[in-house]
Amino acid sequence: MKKKILPVIIAIVLIIIIIGVAFGKQIIEKYTYSKEVYDMTTYFENKSESDVAIILQDDFMSERAVYLDGTYYLDMETVLTYFNKRFYFDENEGLLIYTLPLDMFTARLDETTVSSLTGDEDLGYVPVRKDGEKVLIALDYVKRYTNLSYEAFTDPGRLQIYTEWNDRTVATVKKNTQVRHRGGIKSPILKEVKQGDRLTVLEQMEDWSKVKTDDAIIGFIENKRLTDIKPELPIPVTDHEDPVYTDLCRDHKINMGWHAIAGEAGNDTLDSVVARTKGLNVIAPTWWVLSDDEGGYRSIASASYVSKAHGMGLEVWAVLNNVDITGVNIEAVLSSTTNRRRLIDAVTGEAVSLGVDGINLDFEQIPVSAGDDFSEFVREMSISCRANGLVFSIDNYVPIGGTGYYDRTTQGEVADYVIIMGYDEHYAGGNEAGSVASIGFVETGIEMTLEEVPARKVINGIPFYTRIWSTMGTDVSCQTVEMTKISDWLSAHSLSPEWDDATCQNYAEYNENQALIQCWIEDADSIRAKLSVMNAHELAGVAEWRLGFETPDIWDVIAEYMSY
Repeated sequence: MKKKILPVIIAIVLIIIIIGVAFGKQIIEKYTYSKEVYDMTTYFENKSESDVAIILQDDFMSERAVYLDGTYYLDMETVLTYFNKRFYFDENEGLLIYTLPLDMFTARLDETTVSSLTGDEDLGYVPVRKDGEKVLIALDYVKRYTNLSYEAFTDPGRLQIYTEWNDRTVATVKKNTQVRHRGGIKSPILKEVKQGDRLTVLEQMEDWSKVKTDDAIIGFIENKRLTDIKPELPIPVTDHEDPVYTDLCRDHKINMGWHAIAGEAGNDTLDSVVARTKGLNVIAPTWWVLSDDEGGYRSIASASYVSKAHGMGLEVWAVLNNVDITGVNIEAVLSSTTNRRRLIDAVTGEAVSLGVDGINLDFEQIPVSAGDDFSEFVREMSISCRANGLVFSIDNYVPIGGTGYYDRTTQGEVADYVIIMGYDEHYAGGNEAGSVASIGFVETGIEMTLEEVPARKVINGIPFYTRIWSTMGTDVSCQTVEMTKISDWLSAHSLSPEWDDATCQNYAEYNENQALIQCWIEDADSIRAKLSVMNAHELAGVAEWRLGFETPDIWDVIAEYMSY
């Protein structure tokens, strides 16, 4: 009997042992730390030896760096988006340009020398090169003009870049352990860390913390492995001092009238156009007009005009414009460094020789594709104006309808005045009758401009004209009429205009041959309303388009505004 029971007992014991071993393995497996090591090339997504990951602050960027000939490069879009938007690349001439208030630095594609207005410098590395269609800028060259710090690591390649130095939390490793890809002991190991190593703590959870190592590996570590957790304030990089753009903003309100001059004989009309003005302190004659695609221009400027204007107590801000011209490709002028330089040097040189006080830039209908070129032109023009003591003002559309590419932020930084052309809300050739400058349109233009430009630099332009509209079905047409002619028009049609609260204008209409004739009138009442809004926003002043179109009573209203 015993012989029969013994095998059964042995079998049961063996089964228990097997079950115990299996259960024990499961327990050990559950609580044993994984020794699997994560492939770091996969972690940093390196596609080649020259492909470099970027960690900006504490986040991986989707953008990549390139390591070529011992130098780290970023593509230009990355530089403009994250680090410094003042870089400009001339695709046609292969030039990378960076402007400062009084200097311009130019690096030629694949060359180590950088040229400025004061001389040349060999950097010992290539600041700009191309990889296919991509423009690459050396990170060291970006750092030359930008407060940033970077540290490079290899195997695999990665860059840790800082542009901000805010408070951070740091901790010390209490015991040799691992930083893992995810929270959890089964997650693969990213890096072995030793007792005493310092980590940046990015996020603390119940059992694990998200951390970054000193070589830019971001992963997770058990909280029990950390000690001496405390805040730390990094020392910021201040190698580069941001440029200070001094300006020639006047300590009084500007009252500028545009003097439209079509030919040299027009210079003789100065006396007549200013005779009835009040409070006018700047006159802007339309002297310079682009004439070709290479930066040439036609000039009807007059030194005697300047002398006479100065004798009247007026500053002269001569206008450079491209209005009402044909056969000139504005993009060809703006996109070429040679053409920009030719135009800027010639215009500022003539301005100095004439003794004018400033340059008023009126470039209109610039295509979207030339937006960056226009901003670069503005920066370069500001250098010459600043160096020669010329007030630099720029005319702008009301910032609606997709004109953001005019980059009023840059204008507000480098120019002395940004002038809103606060009119043509409804314009000839448009498909809708309406006001030239309703109060809502004017106020919107001012408020949107002030989001980018300080009030002390903003001048709002007002119209000395209106439009008489004819609408018949879907056919809309208009005629542009001077202020001085509206009274005759009203009398001729026996009209008594009524005040329209919505537009802050007097309004008149009548029917003629099945057409609706309408006019939102610009007069002393409408101008007073606009000036009230301008005064409330504490703008730098007013500009008028154009002298000679106005009724005499307008100047009493403007004089009142100037006295506030």
